[in-house]
Amino acid sequence: MASEGKVLRSTGSWYIVRLEDGRQINARLKGKFRLEDTGQTNPIAVGDNVTISFEELDESGNAMITDIKDRANYISREAPRHQYGRHIIAANLDQAFIIATVANPRTSSGFIDRFLLTAEAYHIPAVVVFNKQDLLTKPKDLERQKEWVDMYRTAGYTVLLTSSVTGEGVKELGEMLDNKVSLLSGHSGVGKSTLINSIFPTMHLRTKEISQKHNKGVHTTTFSEMFVLPDGGYLIDTPGIKEFGILDLQPQEVGHFYPEIRAILSGCKYNNCLHQEEPGCAVKQAVMDGKLAYERYKNYDNIVENTKERPKY
Repeated sequence: MASEGKVLRSTGSWYIVRLEDGRQINARLKGKFRLEDTGQTNPIAVGDNVTISFEELDESGNAMITDIKDRANYISREAPRHQYGRHIIAANLDQAFIIATVANPRTSSGFIDRFLLTAEAYHIPAVVVFNKQDLLTKPKDLERQKEWVDMYRTAGYTVLLTSSVTGEGVKELGEMLDNKVSLLSGHSGVGKSTLINSIFPTMHLRTKEISQKHNKGVHTTTFSEMFVLPDGGYLIDTPGIKEFGILDLQPQEVGHFYPEIRAILSGCKYNNCLHQEEPGCAVKQAVMDGKLAYERYKNYDNIVENTKERPKY
């Protein structure tokens, strides 16, 4: 007998799968899936739709995963222990949220841009969430946040301001999660788990305080996990991610995944323009005219240089 299900949790050797009737079972992967030619380090990711067999059991009586359905999309990061490899964080997403903080700890715009580019490349709508609004008291931090909010909204992204302490933006974020498969990601310490607990108190996700010595977050999530939401939909909580590796892209493709750069590409003199040293570049002109944020362009340039150095998978 076979059933269809969705992977809620993966530890690399066994999986928790939610069946169509709502039951959650332990399962293992049947046989060995070849990974050598894929550049991937994990054959099954949270969010994958799979086929389960109850006729073939392992030595512990767990059901076997016999088939992995094609993915509508996925989002990945550089594999932690494989310098040049891809670890699939989650699959079959409706949307992705990058949870960032301007301070306590500080998230760099470069990290945010890498996340947004990765989501764009895999056709996943993305939202930028600036959390811990209650801790923003220094004028320089408030000014930096205003610049970033304007920058990302001008680029075409939805931006939310949230605080689990004051409740700011919590209801709005919760409404955006209803009946969707959503991924929440960000550095350790940005308050992701606390924010989720504010929206869904019954989840009781583990949280830890910021390290006072280093002003960095302490990892509380060690692997991606999908939760069934009370009013419909799924929420994927991810480990605190230090960096996104931009994989699979050629340097000339990077600009296509910056919405505000994509909109003016046709104005460049050369079709293969990298928007670096080429004459007649509409993108560089937009930066000089103040129509394209210099910080976004600087991050774009860094990503292009990074893609030149990486092998492709």
